[in-house]
Amino acid sequence: MLTRNEPSFRENVDIMFNRAVALMDLSPGLAEKIRVCNATYTVRFGVRLRGRIETFTGYRSVHSEHMEPVKGGIRYALEVNQDEVEALAALMTYKCALVETPFGGSKGGLCINPRQYEEHELEQITRRFAYELAKRDLIHPAQNVPAPDMGTGEREMAWIADQYARMNTTDINARACVTGKPLNAGGIKGRVEATGRGVQYALREFFRHPADLRKAGLSGQLDGKRIVVQGLGNVGYHAAKFLSAEDGAKIIAVIERDGGVVNEDGLDIDALRDWIAEAGGVRDFPGGRFHEDGPALLGMECDILIPAALEAVINLGNVETIRAPLIIEAANGPITAGADEILRQRGTVIIPDMYANAGGVTVSYFEWVKNLSHIRFGRMQRRNEEAHALLLIEELERLSDDKKLGWELSPDFKSRYLQGADELALVRSGLDDTMRVAYQGMREVWHERRDVPDLRTAAFIVAIEKVAASYRAKGL
Repeated sequence: MLTRNEPSFRENVDIMFNRAVALMDLSPGLAEKIRVCNATYTVRFGVRLRGRIETFTGYRSVHSEHMEPVKGGIRYALEVNQDEVEALAALMTYKCALVETPFGGSKGGLCINPRQYEEHELEQITRRFAYELAKRDLIHPAQNVPAPDMGTGEREMAWIADQYARMNTTDINARACVTGKPLNAGGIKGRVEATGRGVQYALREFFRHPADLRKAGLSGQLDGKRIVVQGLGNVGYHAAKFLSAEDGAKIIAVIERDGGVVNEDGLDIDALRDWIAEAGGVRDFPGGRFHEDGPALLGMECDILIPAALEAVINLGNVETIRAPLIIEAANGPITAGADEILRQRGTVIIPDMYANAGGVTVSYFEWVKNLSHIRFGRMQRRNEEAHALLLIEELERLSDDKKLGWELSPDFKSRYLQGADELALVRSGLDDTMRVAYQGMREVWHERRDVPDLRTAAFIVAIEKVAASYRAKGL
């Protein structure tokens, strides 16, 4: 829990922004223009449910329109408030700038516990919320494009897209009004797991740089590294699954609402996910030891800590217990500004949220482009790539028949080489490239400027400079 003297989430974002601006050559006026939230719309609407009218409160915040459309998820949670939505919108601005997706930052939220409603009731609520936003162009393929967030997913995005299409029957680009949709409603392969996949790619890129590993007191590769994950929702689950199954890392602890579960030999992430879906929590999971005090496991000795749930889980109240030398922020704002300062002075390396969880908005960008171009990625070129590959394979097979050369093709080379890139392969390639290039831009500032103490400050500097360049081009 936050201590009484600790800033709010929104104030934390501003503190980190101001820390970066102090190291930049920006006029005070331009810096303030970038920092402030442009507008926040608050809507209160009624829906008749179970024989009576219930009133709901929702928000849609637009932080920066240096590029349009603006982009950002819609979350469903009882804790949603204007300050939180504006802070998340600001992070979206900087995140999009850092990874070079051509959007401004936005965010939305609805004060609701989705678990309290039946599916048809949630559809009514979602459609009415979408109606209230869309009629003010706060959902629009060219102006404001939402996506899933905590408490929402493909289902809600499909309802929103359909509601917008009903209100704009002649808009040929209606499907591009929202991303994170299911495939049969205009979605894109790889979007569901995109944020978790982005966390994996971010860690892979970090581990490609020995100098950065030394700063964290680590060495080697991801294989065998001990990881603690806080939150096994969509992001935490996919990050944990990919890192353990594909990179050989050990997920030694998972922290959830009802406690934590530990297995030093590595947890079976799929089995744990299935258990949570069935039992509602991690208690009594047969593949590990249950700990009643889940948050205490944040201080467990490990190589990498992945906070992947809510903001401010690492704060002045518990920062002294944190022992991980490397933290990657899969959630938005999981470390408060005060805790960040203490960890930095201690030498802990933090891969910041605006970079680490940018996989979602990156693949959302690909989905938006797909919707505007009205064609599946790979449809035009895949078979042509395979035909060209086949010419090479046939020539190699002819040469390998020559006994004088004394060589032959490996058994699976032909099948692997003949595979043209489909939509999923192209999405993963684009995401991997995005995460690599963005990290290299951050670390260049981190290593070349002695006054830049950490990756978070470097990320803010890179992002703010790109936003400033956009405003300068507009004449500000």
